[in-house]
Amino acid sequence: MNSNPVFTMHIPTRLVFGCGEIKKLATEKLPGRRAMIVVSAGGSMKRHGYLDKVISLLNENDITAIVYDKILPNPIKSHVMEAAAICRERGCDFIVGLGGGSTIDSAKAIAVMARNEGDFWDYVTGGSGKGRTVKDALPVVAVPTTAGTGTEADPWAVITHEERQEKIGFGCAKTFPALSIVDPELMLSIPAHLTAYQGFDAFFHAAEGFIANCATPVSDIYALEAIRLLYKYLPVAVKDGRNLKARAKVAWASTLAGLVESTSSCTSEHSMEHAMSACYPQLPHGAGLIAISQAYFETFRNDCMKRYMKMAEVMTQQKSNRPSDFIDALVRMQKECAVHDIRLSQWGLQKEDLPKMVQNARDTMGGLFTLDPRPLTDEEILGIYEASYQ
Repeated sequence: MNSNPVFTMHIPTRLVFGCGEIKKLATEKLPGRRAMIVVSAGGSMKRHGYLDKVISLLNENDITAIVYDKILPNPIKSHVMEAAAICRERGCDFIVGLGGGSTIDSAKAIAVMARNEGDFWDYVTGGSGKGRTVKDALPVVAVPTTAGTGTEADPWAVITHEERQEKIGFGCAKTFPALSIVDPELMLSIPAHLTAYQGFDAFFHAAEGFIANCATPVSDIYALEAIRLLYKYLPVAVKDGRNLKARAKVAWASTLAGLVESTSSCTSEHSMEHAMSACYPQLPHGAGLIAISQAYFETFRNDCMKRYMKMAEVMTQQKSNRPSDFIDALVRMQKECAVHDIRLSQWGLQKEDLPKMVQNARDTMGGLFTLDPRPLTDEEILGIYEASYQ
């Protein structure tokens, strides 16, 4: 971060946070009268009763709703376009994203295409996207049931163009949620391994945002607190998913990391992971980030030494004298969450595809490389992939 920073801050989302606060759906002033509720194809929202609960609360608020339930863990453009068409046909005037980051991201993209002509990729910047200006978007209400993306506090939506293998983050001022209700009680059912994957996604949002060259004084505050909370409470939530205190702390850390996304930015670690899961959509985003994280952060170890030491200090609550303390703490945290041994080869990635992923990362989300502490070479990117492979 520059010693004399210049930045702006505008986060127009009303945030309601706390255990049991999902009930506010029945009393909050909502941005429309007919909602499309977007949920995943996996059926977890129905199995755990969350979907019925949301529909009931909306009905109490005199809101009618329809449901779109096809969203994949790595959401795709064709579903965005299909849902947007249904949204227009059925006269929906706002979108509710219920579930993980994939559903809330999809809700944002659907909200854009319900109010704009053409194809979603006409508005995406990067890859084969045309970068057109979004004229309007339906309001979005975000109800996360996972703690990881922080999408409830930022404008970003990550969607994959499945035919072109382009996975790109897109957002603008109109894609901030109008309202986000973060209720940690909705997160008690997340399995341990997904708790870890999602929690580390939040951790890397914060850590990348802290070392990004566009970091701001306010993003630093958000980032360090998110890092502190996740280091302390994510292992607890992984080991005991019913521990509501740990779930609440991790949920708040995830939202803080989303605020980092709104006031700083991810760096190229996310570009590199998006290239991997664009080509291999079975790879969970958080698992991909964990796999490359040690090699990735080692690459910048001597480029932002003070920032590494500051992250280590908030994690360990001890004085740090070397940047490697952060990497040591990161490895220790991953071991405590039983995810340190994740390798790319476990998810079916082929080693001969790694050079193609270097180019994919550059082509689709090259902008994040400009926010790194220093420019990475293609050889360094390939080296990170190879070191994380097996």
